[in-house]
Amino acid sequence: MTTIGFIGSGNIGGTLAKLFAEQGYDVVISNSRGPETLADLVSEIGERARAVTAAEAAEAGEIVVVSIPFLAVDTVPVAPLAGKVVIDTNNYYFERDGHVAEIDDGSTTPSEILQAHLPESHVVKLFNAIQAGHLATQGVPAGTAGRRALPLVGDDAGAKATVAALADEIGYDVVDAGPLAEGWRFDRDQPAYGPEVDAAGLTDLLAQAKRASA
Repeated sequence: MTTIGFIGSGNIGGTLAKLFAEQGYDVVISNSRGPETLADLVSEIGERARAVTAAEAAEAGEIVVVSIPFLAVDTVPVAPLAGKVVIDTNNYYFERDGHVAEIDDGSTTPSEILQAHLPESHVVKLFNAIQAGHLATQGVPAGTAGRRALPLVGDDAGAKATVAALADEIGYDVVDAGPLAEGWRFDRDQPAYGPEVDAAGLTDLLAQAKRASA
């Protein structure tokens, strides 16, 4: 079974670790404060979880989730993630992260910045547009009427398929919004950021997005 690493184990990262462990995956979790601060989360998840440093999580994970504040993306280990699928759950909040002119003017996106930092990895943006509490509770089996859909972007088709399959396992459809450059369509303040809708509804909301002009 695939091992999934976590760089960042807060609300979204910790919730995903629990959900993936429930599906039988081994999860290797980390945060910026050290493995010893994750004892409670490891205990809650159970025998499939262990806490390590960020570098060790990057090394151990066959797929790695990056779930840290956007301002810290330059701390993500690079070499251990070469060739791997990296799931980017991050959001850019200028109030917390400081202004990034290239994002503000629409010339790039947060996930493209992470991809530039990880040139040999396959970044897929997913799980940024759902609250942690909803993520933990709203997953339902495939085929359920009205199943919630989440938006996804990435530049590698195989990586997107891998990540979409993980989302399906924990109870969510996905709508592929295109390459990483289209990730702005479900950033904060866009119609597709956070709505509880099915795939058809999400597709409509993604089409309504409006961005700043570069």
